[in-house]
Amino acid sequence: MKSSPLAAARGIGMKDKLGYAFGDLASCLVFGLTQSVLNKYYTDVLEISVLHVMIMTVIARIWDAVNDPIWGRIIDRAPRKADGRYRRWIRVFSLPVALATVLMFLNVKSLAPGGRLAYIYVTYILFGMLYTCINIPYGSLAQVITSDDRERSSLSVFRSIGSTFGAMPAMVLASMCYVTVDGVKQMSHTRVFIGACVIAALSVVFYLLCHAWTKERVVSEPAPKQKGQTAKVVKALFKSRPFMAVSLASMLFLAAQMFGQGYNTYLFHHFFQKPSLTMLPTVFQYLPVAVIMFFATRLGNKYGRREVCGCGVLLAAVFYIALFLLSLAGITNVWLYLLANLMAGIGTAFLFLLVWVLATDAIDYNKVHYGVNDEATSYAFYTFMRKLGQTVATVLINLPLLRIGYNGSELKTEGLSEAALKTMYNYSVMIPAALFLLVFLLLWFVYPLSKKKVEELQVEKAKLL
Repeated sequence: MKSSPLAAARGIGMKDKLGYAFGDLASCLVFGLTQSVLNKYYTDVLEISVLHVMIMTVIARIWDAVNDPIWGRIIDRAPRKADGRYRRWIRVFSLPVALATVLMFLNVKSLAPGGRLAYIYVTYILFGMLYTCINIPYGSLAQVITSDDRERSSLSVFRSIGSTFGAMPAMVLASMCYVTVDGVKQMSHTRVFIGACVIAALSVVFYLLCHAWTKERVVSEPAPKQKGQTAKVVKALFKSRPFMAVSLASMLFLAAQMFGQGYNTYLFHHFFQKPSLTMLPTVFQYLPVAVIMFFATRLGNKYGRREVCGCGVLLAAVFYIALFLLSLAGITNVWLYLLANLMAGIGTAFLFLLVWVLATDAIDYNKVHYGVNDEATSYAFYTFMRKLGQTVATVLINLPLLRIGYNGSELKTEGLSEAALKTMYNYSVMIPAALFLLVFLLLWFVYPLSKKKVEELQVEKAKLL
């Protein structure tokens, strides 16, 4: 007899939590390179225009709109193997993802401009496709490690801890990849490429540890193939208010995070003239996670996950608005900027740690209210929305650069006027403020799963066991 996808299973241990954390650590090792290094590598080393970089990311997302749902359906329909429905894909695609990462950082500057563009298109889209192949089953894995709501909340926290450590190497590389040539600091391809190779190799190790240390306790089998099932699932996802709200909030939240990590490489190089400090804003935003991770789950359970995440992200928006107001008064001190990032990090830490359990709650809602048991398809859509966040970030990084006339080969600060530099700074605080404010509005007024509603949802889910 086939087990229900909602079959009761609980009792995870520290090995499961660490194994699950290692999965996102591995993903963020390679994904962090696209956040912190790749945009500047394209503009400064390969001398690709910021406009072409924006167009490429938009085209990649158009393809993802086709690729991600297809892959989600393949995973949902694939038969269960000895190592489960989802874990096996992590093992299979760990090495291909690492190889695709390295390919993005090969030095093809000797090619003609058209050849360089073709190369970055192919390698960037290839990376995105392979990353999807591993990220969708990884995201679905939490659903089958345990069916217990509190244990899933703990997994969400450990996943976020893993992503924090995973993002660090790319940030370090972004700060240490410069060399001085004729008195001017320039991004070094050699340093970037060696760093990318080391980071890619580490990702394989942690992916394999994730596969080895996790266990699929909720034994589920693919539902029998039914005509029109895909259309039914997609319709239910778009109809689900909790799922659409958390998908949009996650997209904008990721856009804000990625914008800061990518844009700061330009801001600290040109405006503050301190490229060696590039990693500090992101480090300061992640530092609170090291403290808040110990009580985020308890606060979320006590006051409601939506409630603590919404209040926290509103706090972050307030600090960026304060930076903008100070800028209007002529105050743009680098240490004040870093302090505000630290305070904003305290606010965003809750959503950073609990965003995955918000998504899991929404998927549980879909199971209870719409009978949707296709976790991989749901996560495919959710992953696609997060990829849209990456595109939004890339556009928001490059639009200000276009406005101030940034040229990747113009590496001297003197090449940018005072007005252009001031505009560069203002965008660095205005954009996160707007994005975090939108996330707050989505969580507080659109996402309906308050503490009380989640408790009611768990009761309804238990009736289906």
